[in-house]
Amino acid sequence: MTVMRYKGYEASVEYDEDAEIFHGEVINLRDVITFQGRSVSELKKAFAASVEDYLDFCRQRSEEPEKPFSGRFVVRIRPCTRRCSQRRGVPGQASIDG
Repeated sequence: MTVMRYKGYEASVEYDEDAEIFHGEVINLRDVITFQGRSVSELKKAFAASVEDYLDFCRQRSEEPEKPFSGRFVVRIRPCTRRCSQRRGVPGQASIDG
């Protein structure tokens, strides 16, 4: 999967060999934003235009545009549980702090 980025929004892109066209969809949103293009430069322009159209649409409706999910998952745990997890970790390995 190829990922494109524009103004904090990310899109996955696929190529349809039969139609000879790229298709993209903004990911990590509940709203649906799609775009397409026959070349990479056309695809980039279409992606930017689709995001701008979405932002304009939200402004016209006086709605806050949906922000992409950050990919972070915050969990609250007791301090003693965190301390125990930290002690059991291997120095130089993955951290529980991300």
